[in-house]
Amino acid sequence: MIPRNHFETFDHGADIGIRGIGSSPEEAFEHGAEAMFSLMIENFSEIRPVTTVKIQCESYDLPGLFTEWLNSLLAESDISGMIFCRFRVKINGPTLSGTASGEPFNPELHARGIEVKGATFTELKVEETEPGRWIAQCVVDV
Repeated sequence: MIPRNHFETFDHGADIGIRGIGSSPEEAFEHGAEAMFSLMIENFSEIRPVTTVKIQCESYDLPGLFTEWLNSLLAESDISGMIFCRFRVKINGPTLSGTASGEPFNPELHARGIEVKGATFTELKVEETEPGRWIAQCVVDV
């Protein structure tokens, strides 16, 4: 059974670990993205999914694909000035096709949290920890 909280963070020296939990790798990736953006925006639950953007990336393995996904989201957020709250992922071999939904950052509405510079390979893993329970985790550089 999947816990009520689908994502969490964990301490890692000067940086912070993020972990997405789901019933599939795709769902764990989606919740991992939520964990990352919950660090970046203090009132994460108040972000409205009014605009959706497409994200495509690929990597040589599933853990590498997780960091590519997160770093692609950070790049899109920075370029577009958007903050995201809802994510959808489809994985087909080395390719991820996904969407991120959110709204433009507005300092009058959104409380900035921690600046995340990038997803790293530190403590990186994507694995099925028990039947039907996947985790996707890594440490993000803050």
